[in-house]
Amino acid sequence: MPDLDLHVERHPATLRLLVEDKLRAAIVEGRFPPGRRLIERELCELTGVGRTSIREAIRQLEAEGLVTVVPHRGPTVTVITPGEARDLYAVRGLLEGYAGREFARLRPEAEIAALGRDVEGFARAAASADRRALIAAKTALYATLMRGCGNAVVRQMLTTLHNRITLLRLTSMSQPGRLKDSVSEIRTIAAAIVTGDGDAAEASCRLHIARAAVVAIAVLEQQSNVPTQVSRGRHSKTE
Repeated sequence: MPDLDLHVERHPATLRLLVEDKLRAAIVEGRFPPGRRLIERELCELTGVGRTSIREAIRQLEAEGLVTVVPHRGPTVTVITPGEARDLYAVRGLLEGYAGREFARLRPEAEIAALGRDVEGFARAAASADRRALIAAKTALYATLMRGCGNAVVRQMLTTLHNRITLLRLTSMSQPGRLKDSVSEIRTIAAAIVTGDGDAAEASCRLHIARAAVVAIAVLEQQSNVPTQVSRGRHSKTE
């Protein structure tokens, strides 16, 4: 992996966090794909830090659901099954729908301004089709949504969900036509929030997530050779 630069600058007070951030980014961006073994020796060579720091970072990523410790194999990047994905997206739809409604009700000035910037940033990233830019733009957008809703508990729960769903985000966005639709859906969400239409904001958030779920789950089912269970009826129910 000659192009994989995970080297970490040594700052004792923040070394663990830096290692976590590097490994998390490598997983989220797909450089460490689902199912890949995370071998301590290799990670030490890539990051330039010791085994203790690697182990601490792996424990944190395991707590976030990004890493799974497999008996007799050690830590691996988590593989999400179609059933798990369906559950994750269902809960995410409920929480983000609520977040969108509350954001529209509160409309904090600073976050409304940030939302406009984030939507345009995501549109630019979608036009470029750059994987890292897409993930960064979508992450910034969701961070603004979580801040704007004004609910710290929802923000904490969504952060945990997003850490896991990010493993699927590139899967759904890489499907033909999905990026264009995603940009349109995000613009609809933002417009509802800006105008203070809570009903529309909630419905738009849930529809956006339902559509992403259909695409991601279908891909996962194909990959695992499981017959697709996503039907029009189920789609309607999810939305």
